[in-house]
Amino acid sequence: MASNGVVACGHAETARAARAVLADGGNAFDAALAAMCAATVAEPMLASLGGGGFLLARPVTGRLQGRTVAYDFFVQTPLHRRQDGAEDFFAIDADFGPTTQQFHIGLGSVATPGAIRGLFEIHRDLGFMPLRRVVEPAATLARDGVTIDAMQAYVFGVLRAMLDSRDGIRRHYTRPQAPGMPLREGDRLRLPELADTLEILAIEGDDLFYRGEIARTIAEDCQAGGGHLTRADFAAYQGIRRRPLERAAFDRRLMLNPPPSAGGILIAFALELLRDAELGRLGFGTPPMLERLVRALALTQRARVESRLHALDAGSVAGTLLDPALLARYRQQVLGQPPALRGTTHISVVDSAGNVASLSLSNGEGSGYVVPGTGIILNNMLGEEDINPHGLGSWPTNTRMSSMMAPTLVLADDGTTMALGSGGSNRLRSAILQVALNLLVFGMPAERAVASPRLHLEENRLSLEPGFPDEAVASLARAKPTWEIDRWPAPNLFFGGVHVACRGSDGQLSGAGDARRAGTALLA
Repeated sequence: MASNGVVACGHAETARAARAVLADGGNAFDAALAAMCAATVAEPMLASLGGGGFLLARPVTGRLQGRTVAYDFFVQTPLHRRQDGAEDFFAIDADFGPTTQQFHIGLGSVATPGAIRGLFEIHRDLGFMPLRRVVEPAATLARDGVTIDAMQAYVFGVLRAMLDSRDGIRRHYTRPQAPGMPLREGDRLRLPELADTLEILAIEGDDLFYRGEIARTIAEDCQAGGGHLTRADFAAYQGIRRRPLERAAFDRRLMLNPPPSAGGILIAFALELLRDAELGRLGFGTPPMLERLVRALALTQRARVESRLHALDAGSVAGTLLDPALLARYRQQVLGQPPALRGTTHISVVDSAGNVASLSLSNGEGSGYVVPGTGIILNNMLGEEDINPHGLGSWPTNTRMSSMMAPTLVLADDGTTMALGSGGSNRLRSAILQVALNLLVFGMPAERAVASPRLHLEENRLSLEPGFPDEAVASLARAKPTWEIDRWPAPNLFFGGVHVACRGSDGQLSGAGDARRAGTALLA
């Protein structure tokens, strides 16, 4: 059946929004933006207009035809740090069930949001349909409501302390009949204020958020309530168009998210280490294949530390980390071994014309503050330890923050194109790396590449999903007796949520949404 495009993302309603736009004649970029807006309704703890993100876009028409552009609309640190000691910044525990993790929220955790600027700048450059039509599916969904699925109910439970931190967010996301208890599976979430905001923004433009009443409201609440942002922060915010990080790997060209973000650099580094590792010959899941993969992950983590590739320093060390001499030294450590050896969502779209979009969006865990009258939850990026390597509260002013988010495009000489990316905090880069290897080295179709078991190495703890052969896991344990081997009983969102959209050399479209994060792929 002829199709207008394919979308893969983290929620069925997010995918339906993109499909509706594609079916109505929109291109891949219209569809990605429609899905981005819908994700703020259907995946509200993972995506928000009060956060930021990145898009890798490769258009086939227009002034950018044939070029890949990286749109950076991530958050910016405040122009000034408040000096009165009245910062609203406090810790909460996110309850994952078996374990808890501490995050920091409050108005003092909010960085300048970039999502709305990104929405408008991408649409101005690449969109085909009127923006009112692009946001219409999300506005309708927000007004009519979305049924909470098991995945979102789980996330609400994890972030219960944040959802119960302020009246504004408590009113939207907790149960009226059980104050303080988050919405649960089967409940209906309606966000009529967010529906109005989307529609008004589409009419009045992004200045409503950055120079108008919304900016004024946020700035006044920050001044009175312990935040850092002022109207000057909003007026100064700009999206940035960057040249992507381009690397050759396994007879393909990969386009990766460039500095100052670190995720793309680290994926490129790991792929370089594995370039001559003969993984295809060794076979997926065999002991030597897993040993070389795990070794590459360990060395990538070591290189990140040794090169001082921390979030806000990524741009200055990218050339050093990808220096051929350094890569050769680390690659030898992969090949020279004996055989025994936070909240984010992603959207991938390819249309029938060949336009490709890979978009990642994050709100951190959310600050707990909902902009009055808008339904927009602001981010807590200043409270995220992963992207504040100098210590919480020590961020440099007026600086584009970084992220592990790594939207990725894969291009082949025969015209095959793929878009992929993942949520999953620090784990998303290992998830993207493994799915890319499954696609490029082992030749798996998208669904199998995404569904195959994954592993993740963090310091001396190796976590593995079920599906790897026992003898391979035993071999890893013998090779590294000091490592803690953690075998998970089932696939889990811990290992990321990689969503893939593909267009073959014959124009055939396919895709895969990651079931670990309730992912969906739809043809339009």
